[in-house]
Amino acid sequence: MFKSGVGFLALFGLGWWLLGSSAFEGSVRQVLVAVGCAVMVGLMLAARRFLPSSAGGPFPVDRRRRFNQINGLQWLLIIAIAAVCRYVGVPVLIPPLIAVVVGLHFLPLAAVFEQPRLRIPAALLIASGATGMTVWLTNGPDETVRLVVGLTSALSLWGMATWTVAGAASAAGRGAGSERADGA
Repeated sequence: MFKSGVGFLALFGLGWWLLGSSAFEGSVRQVLVAVGCAVMVGLMLAARRFLPSSAGGPFPVDRRRRFNQINGLQWLLIIAIAAVCRYVGVPVLIPPLIAVVVGLHFLPLAAVFEQPRLRIPAALLIASGATGMTVWLTNGPDETVRLVVGLTSALSLWGMATWTVAGAASAAGRGAGSERADGA
């Protein structure tokens, strides 16, 4: 589940969802938190059900090194963004800028994993961050910045996780169908 990336997409999607749901209060927020948790658990259970335990397999050394470099740089940038935004008094820009960094980190990962489809969540996360910055630049409320960035980013990651699981489920279904056809 984590080797295929679905576990990470589900967990980080929940993090973004919680950020977006922080724009609401009371029972609406509680319902949104429950929905987000249900989606994350559902994706993980579906991954466990449909993805082979070897999905993703062990990384070759060169890929593992490149993956670690990309993620290390991403986390350094995230820490720097948080520190600088807090220092200059614009913590509202932390989520949009992080969304851009996370989106950009998917671009080299698409090459590392030989998964061009990772460019889709990359583009969506970058657009999410850019939209959040636009809301802030046009004097939109901080809650709207969090809502736009959080929910769009969450849906992007969960969409990618769903696509991965659906592809595996479809392949499993085709395999079961061909076994029945051969056995008939």
